[in-house]
Amino acid sequence: MEQKKEVSIVISVYNEEKSLPELYKALTHSLAKTPFSYEFLFVNDGSTDNSLTLLSELMLKDLRVKIVNLGKNFGHEIAMTAGMDHARGECVIFMDADLQHPPQLIPQMLQHWQNGYDLVLTLRKANMDQGLGSKFMNKVFYRLINFLSDDKIPANMPDFRLIDKKYIEVLKGMREQKRLFRGLINWMGIKNHALIEFEAPRRFAGETKYNVRKLISLAIDSIISFSIKPLRIASYFGIITAFLAILLGIYFVFEFLNNPDYSFSGFGTTLVMVILMGSVQLVVLGIIGEYIGRIHMESKKRPLYFADFMEQKQNQP
Repeated sequence: MEQKKEVSIVISVYNEEKSLPELYKALTHSLAKTPFSYEFLFVNDGSTDNSLTLLSELMLKDLRVKIVNLGKNFGHEIAMTAGMDHARGECVIFMDADLQHPPQLIPQMLQHWQNGYDLVLTLRKANMDQGLGSKFMNKVFYRLINFLSDDKIPANMPDFRLIDKKYIEVLKGMREQKRLFRGLINWMGIKNHALIEFEAPRRFAGETKYNVRKLISLAIDSIISFSIKPLRIASYFGIITAFLAILLGIYFVFEFLNNPDYSFSGFGTTLVMVILMGSVQLVVLGIIGEYIGRIHMESKKRPLYFADFMEQKQNQP
């Protein structure tokens, strides 16, 4: 009898105790008639609620359930990396635990994979939980990233995707501390991909974990990880302000020589110039400092995370 291909489903979990039972139920129902075997890799990203307890109970009931328990909250990108590192399937499906990534789309994703696609992406056409403020921040986020980055990242493509094992092996070799999966996948330039559109339902329970502060932090990480364009902009900005300072100086000298009655405050002019040039220097130094700081962190070669891998053995009762 031919052995079924195994599919790994990596699910990042952070304080989702109310969603986990419904998520497990939806997953098992959606996958019941598909011709594959599965492993469910739940990555507990330092949850402070009862998520780990619920996952442990699921693991004791179902051999397919495995847990990667991170030692603390490392963040969504690292959680997906940890799940990927422990995945054994011929392809890996990434999704969140909040049920805004519909499990019923997984059979369709697997069908595309069977048809020869190495990458199956999803496009979120609408989000029932997203208000006007959140939509505005989302647009600003992607426009800023794509303006300042060399690698363009399509908007509204969440981390709900399927990746073939051969590209998973490539991703495993990318070990930078500050990472954005969407950017890494886009950098690889996988042409053989399919796209599934969907509308994200309201969260089953709880609140979104992405606030404005985390979104800004993610934007900064994304820009600096994939581009040196901010350094170029800082250089151009310095050149322009220096040119304006020269023009201003020429104007003052011209007025002084051609208009004997013209007077201006030397102190005021000096103060304006000092503030202008000081501000430019601080901006440029701040941008350079971000890049130097990343080099410093990467040079330490620390592991991306520390975690316990938990699974039920076949011979356990």
